[in-house]
Amino acid sequence: MSTDVIEKAYATIIDSTDDLSRPGLVDTPRRAAKAFDFLTQGYSQSVEEVVNGALFPCDNSEMIIVKDIELYSMCEHHVLPFIGRCHVAYIPSSKVIGLSKVARIVDVYARRLQIQENLTLQIAEAIKELTNAEGVAVVIEAKHLCMMMRGVEKQNSLMKTSAMLGEFRDNAATRSEFLSLL
Repeated sequence: MSTDVIEKAYATIIDSTDDLSRPGLVDTPRRAAKAFDFLTQGYSQSVEEVVNGALFPCDNSEMIIVKDIELYSMCEHHVLPFIGRCHVAYIPSSKVIGLSKVARIVDVYARRLQIQENLTLQIAEAIKELTNAEGVAVVIEAKHLCMMMRGVEKQNSLMKTSAMLGEFRDNAATRSEFLSLL
């Protein structure tokens, strides 16, 4: 979608509640459209593009964990942010992925209108497909502004989701080891 279309939509929304000619609001539709474009940039990115071939041969078959990856996403139901952290683990079969690429994969999917449940699974499936890992586990913990700023207004609520694939789903000891390391 073009930024011009988004800018006009924001102008319509703002004009319905306030005076769009007010000095503080004159450029707001343009700024909001640019911000929305940035917050949803995951639609214009692919996992292959952000990984950029950073897969390396490896003899290791032990669990690899990347913890506390910051994530910022937008709830597809209310277009309000949810903010949290993501923990990713995988058991390589013959290759590993560059460390920063794990965080980039999280961002590709987080920077879309999203629900946390799907986001968690999308990240796990992408890592599994790219690395052909024996197993992948993803846990996301996030605060949702749609629950904090409106509706029930619960400030201390935290949503946790998990996706367990391969060895993490099939082997209780592997899953338990991962969860204890978090």
